[in-house]
Amino acid sequence: MFYDQAKINVKGGDGGNGVVAFRREKYVPEGGPNGGDGGRGGNVIITTDSGLKTLLDFKYKKHYRADRGQHGQGKGRHGKGADDMILKVPLGTVIKDGDTGNVIADLKDENQEVVIVEGGRGGRGNARFVSAKNRVPTLAEKGEPGQEKWLILELKLLADVGLIGYPNAGKSTLISRVSAAKPKIADYPFTTLTPNLGVVASQGDTFIMADIPGLIEGAHTGAGLGHEFLRHVERTKVLLHLVDAAGTEGRDPVQDIETINRELEKYDSRLSKRPQIIVANKIDLPDTEEKIAKIKERYGNTYPIFSISAVSGQSVEELIEFTSKTLETAELEEPDFEEQEVKSTVHKPKERFNISRDGEIWVITGEEIEKHLAMTDFENEAAVRRFQNIVKAMGIEKELRESGAKEGDTVRIDDLEFDLMD
Repeated sequence: MFYDQAKINVKGGDGGNGVVAFRREKYVPEGGPNGGDGGRGGNVIITTDSGLKTLLDFKYKKHYRADRGQHGQGKGRHGKGADDMILKVPLGTVIKDGDTGNVIADLKDENQEVVIVEGGRGGRGNARFVSAKNRVPTLAEKGEPGQEKWLILELKLLADVGLIGYPNAGKSTLISRVSAAKPKIADYPFTTLTPNLGVVASQGDTFIMADIPGLIEGAHTGAGLGHEFLRHVERTKVLLHLVDAAGTEGRDPVQDIETINRELEKYDSRLSKRPQIIVANKIDLPDTEEKIAKIKERYGNTYPIFSISAVSGQSVEELIEFTSKTLETAELEEPDFEEQEVKSTVHKPKERFNISRDGEIWVITGEEIEKHLAMTDFENEAAVRRFQNIVKAMGIEKELRESGAKEGDTVRIDDLEFDLMD
């Protein structure tokens, strides 16, 4: 099955916990702290693999978790970092943020890779907390949680030539004649439900041709299979626009060409500037001369026009040779995903925390304080005292009281609730 879109959740591995430990040797009665640090959690890395042609693997598995780092040990032994998780995708995969829709990466090259989410750092063992005031620390950190994201994966086929046109224009017949591709062919609309790729040879050169299905009037708004397959047209350097010159579906060939080109323009204006060859197909059927004459009258000064029969092969070889020569000078204008409007150059420092109300409960949010919370071992009294000092040092307690919080009020940070006390 061909799948060109998937939504997945990825999470970096949590860091390993640091450990509280002390030297215990026969002739060292008062050994110092020697608890080791936890290992770093694994990253999630997405890389390309030219052997893959579909996102099928991501259709049945949605969640991917890298391993966590090993916990620290006594005698100053640090935990081992976890191996990275590698996810392989086909060339031409675009990775988007599942929440914002922003493009994170566009993977077009062999073995191209991107670190999508990072693993958390390992928690520090008690040996890291030795100071002049505290020679015997009895606390250690838990590992930092790994980053987590929802991703949208979109596959855009990497083909040199794209076959476009209404259903039943003969696209599948043509690609089956000029390549080894064996698409399903039948006499009803939307026979082709998935793009077909074929390698075409022409005078010693080869190029990749893609049969792009699902283009009808309204395709740019999702009509037919428009939204599913218009994205594949973006990658092609040359467009072969097939039209049913015999009008077997009762449509006007000239109007068909205008309609499809209008849909391409509305979807992406760059597509209207792409080299296009009009292919009047089905000349083996009667009463095509007059319709082909109208096509040449309307488009002869704008596009090259070929009259062929995909069924019999008439003039197909000449079409392929001309297409191959057109490819030699065709350049692909890629979308610039980095292009964004800069509205201001004023730097605004990131808020360290935010205080709000949920009924009678004071709610504190913020990446920094939530990370400290996750790395605190609340079963360790010394670690709890350190967390309390962090809350005070960040100014959270002061702002709570200035906001109207009183003694005994309930405060919540993530999933931790406690009473405000002096």
